[in-house]
Amino acid sequence: MKLTRHLAIGLGAVILAAGATLVALSVGTATMAPDVAYTRLDGSAARTSDLKGKVVLVNFWATSCTTCVKEMPQIIATHKKYAGKGFDTLAVAMSYDPPAYVVNFAQSRQLPFTVVIDNLGHMAQQFGDVQLTPTTVLINKRGEIVKRYVGEPDFAALHALIDRLIAEA
Repeated sequence: MKLTRHLAIGLGAVILAAGATLVALSVGTATMAPDVAYTRLDGSAARTSDLKGKVVLVNFWATSCTTCVKEMPQIIATHKKYAGKGFDTLAVAMSYDPPAYVVNFAQSRQLPFTVVIDNLGHMAQQFGDVQLTPTTVLINKRGEIVKRYVGEPDFAALHALIDRLIAEA
């Protein structure tokens, strides 16, 4: 009887703590996107902070990832739809992806956005230790992470969110 009561009290405390965490997250504790240096495929250097003031989609992917390859035409279409409206895309190839494969993929698919090879895994680590591909992170104009998708996003919902973020002052 006492054990059951203690378990019920403990379970209640866990539920309350989880609920408080959800409330704190929904109240607007924004997470700032990390400021990470990277090198584009053309060899030029940049930083994620250079993109502040834009809505940015950061897509962690790999040429060996079937879902990544499947979703890439939609990532391209999303980029083209919002290019010139204060939107940018970074496609970050994972550290285990052979650079020659990434370059070939980017050239053969004519990727219209910045492609980065995360040779040492620094970007993946800075963005929450990304392990699974595809992982997509959406950042608002203030440099805050707004949404994180693991797996292929619902692109209609993603576009609605991008529309809202671009419209923000």
